[in-house]
Parts: sequence; C-alpha cells; structure tokens
Amino acid sequence: MYRRFGVLLAAVLGVTLTAAAPATADASLLGSAQQFPTEFSLPNRWQPEGIAISGTTAYFGSRADGSIYAADLRTGKGAVLAKGPGTPSLGMKVDREHRLWVAGGTGGDARVYDIRTGALLAKFQFATTDTFVNDVVLTDRSAWFTDSRKAVLYEVPLSLKPHRTLQLTGDLVITPGAVNLNGIVTGPGGELIAVQSNTGMLFRIDPASGKSITINLSGQTLTNGDGLLREGRQLYVVQNRLNKVARYTLSREGASLAAERTDIRFDVPTTVAAFGKRLYLPNARFNTPPTPETPYNVVAVERP
Repeated sequence: MYRRFGVLLAAVLGVTLTAAAPATADASLLGSAQQFPTEFSLPNRWQPEGIAISGTTAYFGSRADGSIYAADLRTGKGAVLAKGPGTPSLGMKVDREHRLWVAGGTGGDARVYDIRTGALLAKFQFATTDTFVNDVVLTDRSAWFTDSRKAVLYEVPLSLKPHRTLQLTGDLVITPGAVNLNGIVTGPGGELIAVQSNTGMLFRIDPASGKSITINLSGQTLTNGDGLLREGRQLYVVQNRLNKVARYTLSREGASLAAERTDIRFDVPTTVAAFGKRLYLPNARFNTPPTPETPYNVVAVERP
C-alpha cells in the first residue's frame, strides 16, 4: 500500500522514486524560486498545522486524521503520501535519511515516515493522558518533541532506539489545561529554544539537565507564539491568531525584535518553513469551523 502511495506521489510531483529529495534545496533552484506560486491549495477539510520542506517538496500534516500530504513548491500540486492513524499530525521535520518525523498531538506519540514511499517506519508512544505532542526539532543525534500539557521534552534517538523523557526545571511554569510549550528549535550554542504559547515567553533549555531559562525579550511578548524557525541568530516566530510572523535577533543577553510581517492572506498561520528567500506558512484557520467543504491553503511571503 505504501509503495503505491509513493508511486502516486511521484507521478503527481513529476519525480522518480530512485531520486530521493535532498535535505536542502539545490542551489540551482533557488534563483528560479521567485517563479514558484506564492499560494496553493491543500485538500478541503485538511486542517493543516505543521510544515516541513525537503528539496522542492513540502509536507503537511492533517489535524483531522493525521494523514500526510506532499506538494511540489514549483507547481503547488500534490497528493496524499500516507494515511493517518485518526489522531493529529502536527509539527514535523525531515532528516538526512529521507525520514519525516511527526508530532502526534492528542495521540501522545511521534511517528516516522519514509518520504520516498510513505511507509510508516516507527512509532513512539510518549503519553496516553493529558498530552499534546506539538512540535519537533532535529539535532545531529536526536529528535526532540514538546508536549504542550507537561513540563517535559521527549528525546528520540535518530537511530530509532527507545525514547527518554526529560523533565524540565527552572523558570518554566506549566498552566494546567493550556497550550504551554509549542514550537522548538536548536539554539546557536547547542541549547534548545522553545516558546510557551499561553504566556508568550521564550526559553533556553539545557538538553542535558532540562533546566529552562527565560530569554529576555526586551519588553516584548510572543503572544500566541507557535512555530519557530532559526537561521543563524535570526529567530522567526509565528504568532498564529495575530496573523503575523516576527523576526528576533538572538544574543547572549536575550532576543530583540528586528522586524514583523503580516499578510492579507494569513488566516491563523501556525508554523513556518523556508525555501530560497521565502517563508511558507500553512493557514490552520482555527476561527473557521471545519466542514467537508472547508478550503485550506499555504501562502509564501518574503522574509521580514
């Protein structure tokens, strides 16, 4: 079944299964990226949240049933890569082994897929009650997942060995029932950086000890902070219900607001991935009750 999904995807995207998508875009494509569509549709009722880009292919998870959709950035056309388990697919990242790591939301799990075939390679069950596994970041050795209900991070070795739960201490205070830790990235010094959606606070987290330290935002608050993207010392933060993406400059002293961007096409974007000079954001449309006919889309903007 998964092989047939792969064949279908290859036919839609115009690629062969023997040519795996690279972890980063070919430099020869970046110059022509401005000709790619700046907006394209996802399937109706998809309810997207996460996005990951590998080569010129973007991957989107469904909050409705956890299916994975793959679209070609050059055309905006795509197909379902893998059927979901009935629980959400949220934050996601692609590693150098052509594997898609997916945060499982209320399922309390993480899943790993082969992006060439859609095959489910592994599943890790982190929790079964009061859980919301929200986002993931990859390091050289591990995948790290946030849980918006708990003061923990889950670490899964890239070797797919059993996971461990890292208890978080320090400045982070969890609010029961709220969306706490959400987006996560690596920091310039090897630490982890995560945003707490309900408080608008940003934290540095020691991946060895679990100690969390508040990052000084120079008077700013990351209200509705969701997906994160770091490029060098520039940190992009999607503020979903505010319909904007902000760029902060990281330093030893903290982080300072450098620029913000909004767009008339934003409809509660949740997270972000980069290709060329653009940022791509899926519109989750949290304010729109989903029906079988509800449309969803992805928009691309220039970096702020």
